[in-house]
Amino acid sequence: MTADNRFKQTINAIKQAKQVWILVDEHGCVMLNSDDEDCVPVWSSQQDAQAFAVEEWQHCQAKAIKLSDWRSRWSRGLEQDDLAVVVHPDNDGMGVVVDAMEFDFELSKR
Repeated sequence: MTADNRFKQTINAIKQAKQVWILVDEHGCVMLNSDDEDCVPVWSSQQDAQAFAVEEWQHCQAKAIKLSDWRSRWSRGLEQDDLAVVVHPDNDGMGVVVDAMEFDFELSKR
């Protein structure tokens, strides 16, 4: 599946489930570096997030964030911290990278 298809499917699944999944460790949210941007990776399910937690990420745990909390707190916070979102990265860390407010906009579409 292409990154664009994963993006569309993930957005739809997040909206349906009303939660965003991230990986966390003892220091907080896991970050990836993609195209010179620091990114927060997100998934639509615990299973997909936990599947990414291998090798250097094996100590991380999947954590659900209610969609309403993501949109009211995380989107603006990530934007203020100049952090992007990488949607459903594969095991090579590849996924569609969008800025936080673009991700928020996609989540707000009907």
